[in-house]
Order: sequence, then structure tokens, then C-alpha cells
Amino acid sequence: MLARGNGAAAVAVAIAVAALTLLTQLGGVIFLVAFVIGKRASAQGGLEALAVTVLFVGLYAGSSLSVVPALAKFSGRVPLPCSGVPAHAYRAASPLYRVFNRHYVDPRLLELVEALSSEIARAYPGAVTLYLDANFPLLDGFPLPPHLSHHDGRKLDLAFYYASEQGTYLPGLMRSPIGYWAFEEPRPGDPAPCAESTGWPTLRWDMVFLERFYPQRSLEPERTRTALQWLVRSGPSFGVEKIFIEPHLAARLGVSSRLLRFQGCRAARHDDQITSKSRPDGSGQGSVSRERKNCTRSALSDGLSM
Repeated sequence: MLARGNGAAAVAVAIAVAALTLLTQLGGVIFLVAFVIGKRASAQGGLEALAVTVLFVGLYAGSSLSVVPALAKFSGRVPLPCSGVPAHAYRAASPLYRVFNRHYVDPRLLELVEALSSEIARAYPGAVTLYLDANFPLLDGFPLPPHLSHHDGRKLDLAFYYASEQGTYLPGLMRSPIGYWAFEEPRPGDPAPCAESTGWPTLRWDMVFLERFYPQRSLEPERTRTALQWLVRSGPSFGVEKIFIEPHLAARLGVSSRLLRFQGCRAARHDDQITSKSRPDGSGQGSVSRERKNCTRSALSDGLSM
């Protein structure tokens, strides 16, 4: 029975390490350290689970606040700033992106989102630009599930802008709570390159079962169109070489450019967000706003209070 119990515990630890690694990159290693220390510290007290949990939260928060941003510099990446900074009209769509350390980018993409959000706010006062998944802080080639290409600091997903049923813009709000999987379906006559088959394996999930849970909000075309036009016009000056969006949405918004690309039928759909990809040259260069230094602290506070 003891061996069986130890085996089950080992499996549970392995699952936790794998899940935290997939979600946060470094969380698995930190959990393993917390488990070893907590197990030894609580050997006599019988509070192993509590000790491991407290240690993990403390070590993870401390690492995310101080160690991870410093290490990320060696990979040419910086964290996107937190919400509530007066100089910026953008923020993460959810605190989870920052709590999970999925908000690191090439400095040029930081400058891009600052410039884009400022332009949208100038054209439409009160508008808020939301970012979604970016990249993990370390190691080129380390995947950011479920994305196929967010592994080098050069990708950034931006949420669409949304309006109420009456057509009123909703600042800082989306259909999906995380920004993904609330798809803008093709209309009759729209381009549909994957209508026949997506092939297998594929990440082109429809997530139809989620639709019933989403609020009645629609894509706000003016702000979304302006953002896409700005990206194709000004994005190259920030290193952007490709912008991924579904063909039917680009056509609906009336935007065309050689930068606009279709990601293929086996990659995730891009009619719930816009992905910007920067060139590899110059990675790690560029000016970076000072306000970002408090981002992770604010993010962790937001996330732990959820």
C-alpha cells in the first residue's frame, strides 16, 4: 500500500510539473524545488501539501518579480508593461498572461504596441488595446502551447475591439474572457480556404460549444480596421515582417497588404485575434519604457486576487 501511495504521489508530481512547464515555462522547475524543500521541512508536521503550496507561490512570485525579467534579457526579451500606466492605452487582456510569464517580447514589439495603442487612442479617445499571448521569457525554440510559432520572442497576439449589440464600443472588453476562441465566422461568399478539410493533426479548432457562454458582442470594425491598417503601414518600421489574420476578415475590413498572411489550415484560427511577427534581425535592441519594471508585481497581485 505504501509503495502504491508513493507511486501515485510521484505521478501527481510529474503531472503538476508537466502542466506548470507547459503553462508558464519555469513553473515546473520551481514546483519541483518547492516540493523537495516542502517535503523535507514538513516531514514531522504532516502539512506537506500546505508547505509545498506556500513555498511554490513564494518562490514563483519572487522569481517572476526579480529573476525572470533579468534572465529574459539574455534571450533578447522584455516584459510587456502592466495595466494602469497612464502613458499607455493598452494592457493585457487578462492578468493570467503576465502571471504565467507569457508576456515577453522582442523590444521592437513592445515599441510597436505602445505606438499602435497611442494611435488608436488618438483616433478614438478612450480606446484600449489589449494584448494576448506573446512568448515565454527564455530559450528560443521553447514552445508556448497551443501556439506553433510563439517560441522566439518575435510573436505578439492582439485582441480585436468589440461593441455591444447596439454598436457601442466596449473599451477593454472582449467576447471571450481570455480573448481566444470567440471566432468571427466567414459570411456567405467570404474566402474560406479551409472549407473542405483542415487535415490532421490540426490546431484549427472551431470551439462551437463555447459560443453559448459568450456575451452578445460583435467585432467593432472601425477600431479593428484602423489597427490593421496601422500595422500594415507602420509595422515594418518596428520590424514586423508578417501579420496573420484570416482572409475573410481582412477582406471584410477592406485591408490588403503583402504583409497579411494566412497561417494555413493546420495552425490555430486567426479570426479571433491578430498575430504580428517581427524580423529576426535586431532582436534584443531598441528602447524600452521604464514603466514596465513594475509589471510583474502588479500582474501577480492581480492574479493572486482573482
